[in-house]
Amino acid sequence: MVTTPVDAQSSDDFDGAKVALFLGDRLIVIRRDNKPDIPYPDMWDFPGGGRDPKETPFQTVARETQEEIGLILPASAVIWQRRERRASDGLIIWYFVARLPASTQNDVVFGDEGQFWRMATVDTVLHWTDVAGALQDRLALWRSGAPASDPVLAGLPG
Repeated sequence: MVTTPVDAQSSDDFDGAKVALFLGDRLIVIRRDNKPDIPYPDMWDFPGGGRDPKETPFQTVARETQEEIGLILPASAVIWQRRERRASDGLIIWYFVARLPASTQNDVVFGDEGQFWRMATVDTVLHWTDVAGALQDRLALWRSGAPASDPVLAGLPG
């Protein structure tokens, strides 16, 4: 899936947020539910989802991370953020990359969305053929050293 960077006007100008969350040196990934009425059924995805009213991008991704895998995502864990428009539907999504200690894997409490979770290396994720949306694109952008978007507009400390 193709995404294009867009200049942010404010922290409220977005539709959702996702996070490539490292627990140590591996990413936590979620196998989406296999339901025909949801986007990307039965595919691998990162924690995240749609925003609730009045949330900043970071508040959205932190809430979704807690709901989906039971982990608290502090702002200090974020190492990169980028705002992009998805070519498929025009929605504006914030993509985050964050890192927590490897031991955090012991604290995962899987929520009620998705079939199961697992840990995977970046290289593994980049080679899967069954991934949701722009998951590989955003991970490759970060890995390539693409510039981050303004952290203040993401709802992070400046």
